[in-house]
Amino acid sequence: MQYKKDVQHVFLVGAKSLGAYGGYETFIYKLTEYHQNNKNIKYHVACKANGDGCMDETKEQGVVKISDNEFEFHNAHCFKIHVPQIGAAQAIYYDVAALNACCKYIKNNRIANPIVYIMACRIGPFARYFYKKIHNLGGKVFLNPDGHEWLRAKWSPMIRKYWKISEQMMVKYSDLSICDSVNIEKYIHESYDGKGIKGRSPKTTFIAYGADLTLSKLTDSDEKLLNWYQEKGLAKKDYYLVVGRFVPENSFEIMIREFMKSNSKRDFAIIKNVNEKFLNELEQKLQFKQDRRIKFVGTVYDQELLKKIRENAYAYFHGHTVGGTNPSLIEALGSTDLNLLVNVGFNKEVAEDSALYWSREEGNLANLINKADSMSENEIKQLGKKAKKRVAEEYTWERICKLYEQCFCEDK
Repeated sequence: MQYKKDVQHVFLVGAKSLGAYGGYETFIYKLTEYHQNNKNIKYHVACKANGDGCMDETKEQGVVKISDNEFEFHNAHCFKIHVPQIGAAQAIYYDVAALNACCKYIKNNRIANPIVYIMACRIGPFARYFYKKIHNLGGKVFLNPDGHEWLRAKWSPMIRKYWKISEQMMVKYSDLSICDSVNIEKYIHESYDGKGIKGRSPKTTFIAYGADLTLSKLTDSDEKLLNWYQEKGLAKKDYYLVVGRFVPENSFEIMIREFMKSNSKRDFAIIKNVNEKFLNELEQKLQFKQDRRIKFVGTVYDQELLKKIRENAYAYFHGHTVGGTNPSLIEALGSTDLNLLVNVGFNKEVAEDSALYWSREEGNLANLINKADSMSENEIKQLGKKAKKRVAEEYTWERICKLYEQCFCEDK
């Protein structure tokens, strides 16, 4: 394939697909969408060909098939990686195979000065190898270090140790770490300054995550919305909401326990992925099935419906304690007026004074829920205006994609 010499080629490795509901997946979809007519950048995107979260390009419009394993979408060259079903090691295999495919493509097509942007720190033991290989091809390695993966409760102590060592190695063997949180950028320097190649400190920059501020296309009287409300036993402005991965570090136990202690007459709707083991653990601890207000309502993949559900929530809970700029938080600030966030640096950095904050101390969130329930419509509306202003100024996809263009093309 022939490419113009002055185009900056960027290879994106780490997301499973384009268009799926996940942080990196949404990021790559938006990045390629906003830059699809940009003559200065050509994206090459690794996608999973099989297994959990794999790419199904037949569901997207505007796809141009190149071969069984390659296609064009948003003017990005996408290539699929087949992954053996080998349990937790799948993610490491996928990234390594994708990086090998990138290197082969760069070499075969004689691409000058490529950037290989790796998302998440999964492949530390291979970092030095790929750093040298990509540099020998005239390229650079960029890294998104993600959040503190080694703190996640789901991992065993041994796997947590692996994540921490892997992070250290990948930060060392990268030319630039793009942090989606000021707190993450600060952490990278506190942890790894002076520990790079020949004792160098890591080079970093901060580019946040984006959000879509447009309102849902659905109306309050839309049949799809009304049917969903009827099925789940919910009503507009009469439920608290949380959307997110159903894992311990997202504070589900605290949120459910505290809501059960509160005096609220409203419901608590939980949109989550399936995790029966964790669900059963919480039921044994909390006996939440005895409280009719606690409603696990499954997943919602229809983005317009999900947006409308957010807009119509009385308030939104955000309990994430691990990670950087969290996508679900920005989406909530852009659509829900009243947001109740766990008081950690990542969340305060994003929302500032446009939200209410709770601690993990017993009784703290229950008291905040009681307070939230008694707030006036005007008080809630004012917080909503602040939240939307905050997102509009700092977190629009248009702004984020412009910053990425500057980052990728600054040397050209």
